[in-house]
Amino acid sequence: MSAPQSSQPSCPAITTRSEGLRLSRIVAGMWRMQQWQLTPQQRLRLIEQCLELGVNSFDHADIYGDYGVEALFGEALALQPGLRQRMQLVSKCGIKLVNAARPAHTIQHYDTSASHITTSVEQSLRQLGTDHLDLLLIHRPDPLMDFDQIADTFHALRQAGKVQHFGVSNFSRHQFECLNRRIALSTNQVEFSPLHLAPMFDESFDGLQDLGVAPMIWSPLAGGRLFGSSDAAGVRVRDAIAQVAAELQRPFASVVFAWIMQLPSRPIPLTGSGRIEAIAEAAEATQFSLSRSQWFGILRAARGHEVA
Repeated sequence: MSAPQSSQPSCPAITTRSEGLRLSRIVAGMWRMQQWQLTPQQRLRLIEQCLELGVNSFDHADIYGDYGVEALFGEALALQPGLRQRMQLVSKCGIKLVNAARPAHTIQHYDTSASHITTSVEQSLRQLGTDHLDLLLIHRPDPLMDFDQIADTFHALRQAGKVQHFGVSNFSRHQFECLNRRIALSTNQVEFSPLHLAPMFDESFDGLQDLGVAPMIWSPLAGGRLFGSSDAAGVRVRDAIAQVAAELQRPFASVVFAWIMQLPSRPIPLTGSGRIEAIAEAAEATQFSLSRSQWFGILRAARGHEVA
């Protein structure tokens, strides 16, 4: 794994509305870490290289890697504990998987009860080898979620010093606002890419912009479909992005990340790669913007028709 060029500009930070939480403009997503098959030293080097790029926020969830990714990250961090003060750790909870690591789980389901949230946080802290999470998200909406109980649990975790900030993931605008009325939320992490535009048109981004809350974005590269999908939409969007990349003389992936971050709700995209070169391309997107014509050219390709 080669180190990024020393001339690579540093990725800036963004301040969310919730009492000064600062996340890097690009967040390193760790959910595939188990698949990368890195040694502890290689994992540590990847973390260090991210920090060198200014990508100092790391996204986890208790269930990632069959409940094992947080421990892999924590094992690497234990080799250089001082790095913890230079990063923000994000995790999610609220899903129970049927898994050998959790033999008591008999059915895959959601659980946003106070006891499960608290237990999940304590487990994440042990796995990551830290005394607090910078940001905790409810992973997905739960049909049985009690907004008052979740807010009370969040307040208790903050009072205990175990979590500093809170948010949600995959919530609708209404669900976000229901919980946000009870406790200030820092973000809603949602799927968005040129091949998945729903948050742009279902009021998710509009609602967050109105509240001054920046969304986090998972799967900004459409799970790799932007690079190789053979369907009509994939080909059309890929050609439009490639044209802009050629005009700007920027990497293809950098153009996608820049296109997303240009939205006025100030989205914060996650990477999903263990390759530092790919993370560097995401960070490069913070250094330029698209013209309005270029931006709408990609949207037109994504929608398959004129947009005005």
